[in-house]
Amino acid sequence: MGRKIWKAGTFEYPLPAVMVSCGTMEKSNIITVAWTGILNTNPAMVYISVRPTRYSYNLIKESKEFVINLTNRQLAYATDWCGVRSGEKYDKFKEMKLHKEKAKFVSAPLIKESPVSIECKVKDIIKFGSHDMFVAEVLSIDADEKYIDEKGAFDISKCDLIAYANGGYYPLGKKIGKFGFSVQKRKNKNGKKSTKKL
Repeated sequence: MGRKIWKAGTFEYPLPAVMVSCGTMEKSNIITVAWTGILNTNPAMVYISVRPTRYSYNLIKESKEFVINLTNRQLAYATDWCGVRSGEKYDKFKEMKLHKEKAKFVSAPLIKESPVSIECKVKDIIKFGSHDMFVAEVLSIDADEKYIDEKGAFDISKCDLIAYANGGYYPLGKKIGKFGFSVQKRKNKNGKKSTKKL
């Protein structure tokens, strides 16, 4: 069988499904975003892309700050609801029984129930058409202590994170490898080094 060809579109999946909090502790909102990712390591830079028609757009544009809150299975319903309801009509924190936590470096609140919250400062806004990209520097990563092991390392496998793909939310499955495992040398039963394969 061959391949089916569709017109060009957004079909690069899976993507993070994140809740972006913005505004202030007093006047805040949550927008669900899947158009997000990492841009640079040093300095740590990320982006979110938002339609200018969305209520959160002006909150972010005016404050030049936002928080990316990672989501998990327990937050799936709230993640979806915050993406289909407008902050102009609803207090999303109240409606979804989410709790605000004060951030260290930005005025936007963290979502207490999120396993990881990433405080961001906007450095640039790039217009593309349907969406504008907010390019931001990461100021702080705030991790829930219950996911930090006895050695002080963050155990992301305990977070039960979810991803977005083609209109659906999916839990991340079991880890099948780690960065560099394809070239890592291991000793086999005979004591000889070999490259580990799946």
